[in-house]
Amino acid sequence: VQLVESGGGLVQPGGSLRLSCAASGFTFSTYGMKWYRQVPGKERELVAAISSIGSSTNYADSVKGRFTISRDNAKNTVYLQMNSLKPEDTAVYYCNAFHSAIPGSYWGQGTQVTVSS
Repeated sequence: VQLVESGGGLVQPGGSLRLSCAASGFTFSTYGMKWYRQVPGKERELVAAISSIGSSTNYADSVKGRFTISRDNAKNTVYLQMNSLKPEDTAVYYCNAFHSAIPGSYWGQGTQVTVSS
């Protein structure tokens, strides 16, 4: 099983980034997907979630209206479009795959997002 995040980097406040998470080694279309973020010294925070077929999404209040989670099951990839970025969005972003009938979940290695002028 592999989850590989990409698309992070340095961006100015107000800018945009699109994160991708490419999945392999499991039946991607049967798993819900989440994006988390973490800054040093703080707990990992759930940012957004999407159901297995993409029919349902949820967002943290801090990113509602600015971030959009989506997925392409044909490409085994989940995305996080991040607009109007703020310095407080700076964190390592992780994707997570979960199945309602299977204990545990899979994690990617994370991608750094830095919002700074």
